[in-house]
Amino acid sequence: MAKVIMVQGTMSGAGKSLLVAGLCRIMKQDGYRVAPFKSQNMALNSFVTEEGLEMGRAQVMQAEAAGIKPLVCMNPILLKPTDHVGSQVIVNGEVLGNMSARDYFAYKKELMPDIQKAFYKLEKLADIIVIEGAGSPAEINLRGNDIVNMGMAEMVDAPVILVGDIDRGGVFAQLLGTLMLLSDTEKQRVKGLVINKFRGDSSLLDSGIEMLEERGGIPVIGVIPYMDIALEDEDSLTQRFENQSRSCGDRIEIAVVCYPRISNFTDFNVFEQIPEVVVRYVDSPEKLGDPDIIFLPGSKNTMGDLLWMRQNGLADAVQKRAESIPVCGICGGFQMLGEQLLDPQGMEAGGEMRGLGLLPVTTQLQKDKVRRQVNGRLNTLEGVFSALSGMEYTGYEIHMGHTITTEETKNGRKISEEQETCRKAMFSGAASNVYGTYIHGIFDRGEVALALVNALAAKKGIHLENSVLEDYQSFKDKQYDKLADTLRTYLDMEKIYGMLRESCVGE
Repeated sequence: MAKVIMVQGTMSGAGKSLLVAGLCRIMKQDGYRVAPFKSQNMALNSFVTEEGLEMGRAQVMQAEAAGIKPLVCMNPILLKPTDHVGSQVIVNGEVLGNMSARDYFAYKKELMPDIQKAFYKLEKLADIIVIEGAGSPAEINLRGNDIVNMGMAEMVDAPVILVGDIDRGGVFAQLLGTLMLLSDTEKQRVKGLVINKFRGDSSLLDSGIEMLEERGGIPVIGVIPYMDIALEDEDSLTQRFENQSRSCGDRIEIAVVCYPRISNFTDFNVFEQIPEVVVRYVDSPEKLGDPDIIFLPGSKNTMGDLLWMRQNGLADAVQKRAESIPVCGICGGFQMLGEQLLDPQGMEAGGEMRGLGLLPVTTQLQKDKVRRQVNGRLNTLEGVFSALSGMEYTGYEIHMGHTITTEETKNGRKISEEQETCRKAMFSGAASNVYGTYIHGIFDRGEVALALVNALAAKKGIHLENSVLEDYQSFKDKQYDKLADTLRTYLDMEKIYGMLRESCVGE
């Protein structure tokens, strides 16, 4: 039977996902079959497995660190927020439906058998399962129906490592306060405390750690420094959105529109590995400036985010920039660039909405979600993107809309039939300056991203020295190794392996 250990945090963003990934990498290096697990994930960054099932990208990242392919049983429940009070609920990779927060809170206990089934399936494939919690186990108003923190730990009898974030301040209060709000049996599960994201001389913490251990009764098993690790973010808590630095004249500036329900912004991580490129996430016309290219990323609520763009002036700004600057939409961003959005089934706002009118396409939102991995060669393109024509790509689709050309619509063809031209990897308009695709990860092959950046540089009249971009997966593997090396240095792995020896599912 697989041995288990669980990582919980004092808050969202405390570093649980990276710690789980690092432990997975260490245990893989040590010769174990290791797998990640998170019973319930709330995130807008998702992925499609080989079977066409949807799961959170955090567990995909952790599976990569473990050296195994991602499986939907690693993340049986995925919540994708559609607005401030509701989410799309995805169970075992397939859409169950949209629920309000209150309705889901009352319903989620019904999903316990799905969680158990997924966990026991994963258990057959691994020697060790590293479980990630969500948010904080000290949310006492949610404890009764908990399926992701101490409720999950109890279900599989897992020892718990509790992580606090010192970078936000108040780490001792975070850790002690969390322990105080746990029941006696829950606190007994916590076998070690970790202080994460420390900057400076760790010896200055010695007296605080001594008092923390004395008052909490649980050993501190590591003080992890703030790490410069370039790995994928779970959701909108990413610090990437804080980067508003402007490029110099000899660099390529990429602007990504950061609307409220932005999804799969991992599509742009590969560009960050090119030294001559600056990637900025912008949420107002003032921040947009005059970049070398504008991306409209995926969205969990295309109509709502398009309305947001209109209200804050970004829609007008993008339309104006498209006269001289390449604009590319991915998934929901592709749909926004069209002439019209139709929602007869009320999947989002309902009714009809005018698009940005930059591509001659119309999109109808539908209940059925397209989920598939794809690969092939890019079709012949014009303008700056002509440099990508014929290049191989891999990626995946996750969307609830079908898109066809406006000309086809006018000829009376049913809009629910996905027209062949929009199945191509990249669609470009007559202006040859605006592009759209449904494929996430289309730039992850380094040669595709580099070809686009070099074409943008040529348009700008500059020459880039970086002529070769390391394969993105190779780059990520080096980051996982760097993460593992850091954790080995600052974590008491002997104590962690001791926790595992004392824990075995079914005993």
